Amino acid sequence: MIHAAAKIQAAGGVRTLAFDASAPLQLANGEHVAPLTVAFETYGALNTDRTNAVLVCHALTTDQFVASPNPITGRPAWWPRIVGPGRPIDTNRFIVICANVLGGSMGTTGPATLGPDHQPNGLRFPPITIADMVRAQSMLIEALGIESLFLVIGAGMGGMQALNWVSAYPKRAFACVTVAAAARQSATNIAISELGRQAVMADPDWRGGGYTAHGVRPSKGLAVARMAAQVASLSEQGVRSRIEDARQRERFKFDADVGTHGAIFVERFDANSYLYLSRAMDGFDLGADFGGRLANAFQGGSTRHAVFSFSSDWRFPPADGRTVARALIAAGADTSFVEIDSEKGHDAYLHEEPEFEATLTGFIDSAASARGLSLQGGGA
Repeated sequence: MIHAAAKIQAAGGVRTLAFDASAPLQLANGEHVAPLTVAFETYGALNTDRTNAVLVCHALTTDQFVASPNPITGRPAWWPRIVGPGRPIDTNRFIVICANVLGGSMGTTGPATLGPDHQPNGLRFPPITIADMVRAQSMLIEALGIESLFLVIGAGMGGMQALNWVSAYPKRAFACVTVAAAARQSATNIAISELGRQAVMADPDWRGGGYTAHGVRPSKGLAVARMAAQVASLSEQGVRSRIEDARQRERFKFDADVGTHGAIFVERFDANSYLYLSRAMDGFDLGADFGGRLANAFQGGSTRHAVFSFSSDWRFPPADGRTVARALIAAGADTSFVEIDSEKGHDAYLHEEPEFEATLTGFIDSAASARGLSLQGGGA
């Protein structure tokens, strides 16, 4: 049942849950957001006991359309190998919920949202954290009448959200999967993000964050930020190969076509959202609020965990995954750590990786059995 303060709406292919001013979102910095709108998608059906819900937390540059095409951009689903009928997260068995994060640019309240003066918030939007994103998701889940999630899963920024979920709500997620993520943003990632933000802000069309009012977009700056992030998502060998290709083609042109959807990204993603979300990632340090000891962030929980890393990922290397796994074990959590041998870098989780898919399926099936859920589609 939807909370009295919330109302489901749909427009232009985007479904949202709008909370009125009587249900404000309290932010970590003491400010609040009201009214709040959360854009989301669901796949599959909720069982009678409401115990089969899976929350997928998306990464920095993706959105809520995890298993279906984006109706606004036409962009295909971003995780079809993992979410869908017969996939590791089987929508014949589970209801999958994926929400555009707070501050996002695909329907959830953020910098592009209109303020009281009917102009985009821009930089008037308050700073946000990963914890704020999670609180907004929690409001959505509660409004949908789901008390406890079967699984929360995410990669990259989504993995940060998943870890924050089980720390903030230790009794509300039966299982958690963290993929290619960390409990604290590394200095390398912060540096890459800051270079991207500076590129956006150096674009003359950024206009101090007020580009919409001038009818322009800081497309060149955002394209540079996107390229920096995508280069960092390649493996070391992938970077070297592209450098060599660039040397042979044109001296200083490093494959400007990194990511075939680069131009589409600039059109679909709000530049200010990129600033806000990347800064939220850079500020993420889950252990900082627990005396600097990460294990303390997971005390008292009963969630089952699987932590995945990829051997060639230098954005979130296996050492980051091991740090998370050790902290979970120290907190007494049922934890598995799996390093997948891959040459695809950080984005390996988006591509065909049979070992990852098989191991993820095994973890989900084991957790489902322990939860009392059917291992076959259509059951409960």
